[in-house]
Parts: sequence; C-alpha cells; structure tokens
Amino acid sequence: MKLKLDENLGERGRALLMAAGHDVSTVPLQQMESLPDAALIAACRLEGRALVTLDLDFANPLAYPPRKYPGIAVLRLPKKTTVDDLLQTIETLAKGLNFLATLPRPGPRR
Repeated sequence: MKLKLDENLGERGRALLMAAGHDVSTVPLQQMESLPDAALIAACRLEGRALVTLDLDFANPLAYPPRKYPGIAVLRLPKKTTVDDLLQTIETLAKGLNFLATLPRPGPRR
C-alpha cells in the first residue's frame, strides 16, 4: 500500500512499514512540514497515498470524507506516550494493512 507518514511519526515508523512491504513516503522527505492540512491531504490524493497521522483534525469525516481519499489513518496513543508505544502502534497498523490485503475485494455495486 502507498502511504505518507505525517511529520510526527518519524523515520523508524517509515522503516517498520517499509519492512512490512509498503511504499512509504514522509512529510519531511518531501519537505512538506507545516503545510496546511488541506494541502497535505490534497497531495496524498494526487500521489494515491493514504495518510498516516496523529492529527485528530483528519478524523473528522465531514471535513475529510473517506470516499475522496485513498485513506486516512489517525493513530491514537496513550496520554503518556513513549517511542515504544508509537512504534508498537505502527507495527499494529502494518499487520492490519497486510491482513486487509489478503481479503477479497468487493465487486462493483449493482
């Protein structure tokens, strides 16, 4: 799956997702830090990448309707988060994405 990690998820998160077989870019790699949310999600749509972020603004389906984007994953972490918490959450995401890839795709709607 093609993913873009937001600026707060780090290079180790990218490495974990790449090791799981995903095509991963990051906001810092593309020098997109501090871009407005609308510009960031528009770039994801143009690139065909799902956004992975900690930014709760992207969890609003009225502002970011899921049907308009390749995907938005807003990760939730404990209040007193450690780097290990973040990496474990990213590993869980990678496993979930790999599982989803094994499921049959639904056919066209009639």
